[in-house]
Amino acid sequence: MKPSQGSNGMKDIGELIFQSISDGVFTVDENRIITAFNRAAEGITGFEAHEAVGKHCFDIFRTEFCHTRCPLKDTLKSHDAVEDARVSIITKEGCDLPISVTTEVLRDGRGKIVGAVEFFRDLSDIEDLHRRLDDRRALTDIVSVNREMQQLVQLLPDIAKSECSVLIQGPSGSGKELIAQVIHNLSPRNYGPYIRINCGALPATLLESELFGYEKGAFTDAKRDKPGKFCLANGGTLLLDEIGEMDPALQVKLLRALNDGEYQPLGSTRTMHTDARILAATNADLVERIESGTFREDLYFRINVVELRIPPLRERPEDIPLLVDHFLKKFRRKTRKSITRLSPEALATLRRYAFPGNVRELENAIEHAFVMCHSDVIQSGHLPVSLTRMAAGVNGVSAGKRNEKEVIAEALQRNRGNRAQTARELGMHRSTLWRKTRMYGLDG
Repeated sequence: MKPSQGSNGMKDIGELIFQSISDGVFTVDENRIITAFNRAAEGITGFEAHEAVGKHCFDIFRTEFCHTRCPLKDTLKSHDAVEDARVSIITKEGCDLPISVTTEVLRDGRGKIVGAVEFFRDLSDIEDLHRRLDDRRALTDIVSVNREMQQLVQLLPDIAKSECSVLIQGPSGSGKELIAQVIHNLSPRNYGPYIRINCGALPATLLESELFGYEKGAFTDAKRDKPGKFCLANGGTLLLDEIGEMDPALQVKLLRALNDGEYQPLGSTRTMHTDARILAATNADLVERIESGTFREDLYFRINVVELRIPPLRERPEDIPLLVDHFLKKFRRKTRKSITRLSPEALATLRRYAFPGNVRELENAIEHAFVMCHSDVIQSGHLPVSLTRMAAGVNGVSAGKRNEKEVIAEALQRNRGNRAQTARELGMHRSTLWRKTRMYGLDG
């Protein structure tokens, strides 16, 4: 039997095609009221057609972009198509679901725009596959065979998938930032922003404006509104690095933001809300800071839902050869030099050294050696002078600590107090050198 060729027959064929498309499809009028909703759309959203038709599309899809950057709204306004925009919708059951959206205007027989059509596809399986691959890649950035580090690494996927606050503790240069970045990368927020701020690098007033932002006119140089890190990290992750250095008065405002997600920009009476996940990192003993009255106990318990301790490099010497190999590969790619290994003497020198600057200091030492070395093997003489000098007289951690002040003092004297040159010579980060000069009383 041949299908009818009349208008009703063509309409039936059109309806059959509409319902057979594997992508979710719906149409709206110029006011974004749904006029048609196919079976695939029902399956993806959980709403049946009779529940959706006649409703505004934003009442059904409830995406984060519905009232701001809605692809369908943009198409109706500009008449331009949108292709493969990624958004998340909330299903009828209340679950977040990632979808890919393509939109186009609808015209009648005379070419007049009468609405728009949206095609959308469930991305949850694809994104789950990408996330599992990202999980594997993210964890490979952590180079360690140390048992304590391995136990920490095994916990990271579960910690990342939760929404709890995490306190990462460890000495300077031990890899706290790397752990924080991996937690973000493994989390459901990995498509959102990852924002880091060093709480110890800014005075309290400037840190407050960086965290919470300010409104135009809040102070003399505030020529326009500026969003703070809490605003910029919305939907993502905010790392509060060196939180132990934060001024106690500012800790009160931070605690409020952490408790209910609410804060006020400087110069504003408006209360704003953030959905940023908070990670904190410190090289300080916060329990001692609490006892001395410089850190709030309630803030400590708020940020310390899960605590991760990164051991210093001197406690995991078995990782040195592994890390050396990792940095050799990194700097070979960066410099295009054909350096393949360290001599046994150079590796023995590194093993004898206490590494007060931890993994970052080791990385700097290998980079220093790449500058000095013009063959394919790094010798002891290519390593930083301060490192080889301390390693030669060091036969344990305590000796390393005793000699460190003397080595730093001599390097400062050689460089006439120039901290940048001293840090380069010692293979230290400038902030590490600054902390050590203060600790040893060499900052006068």
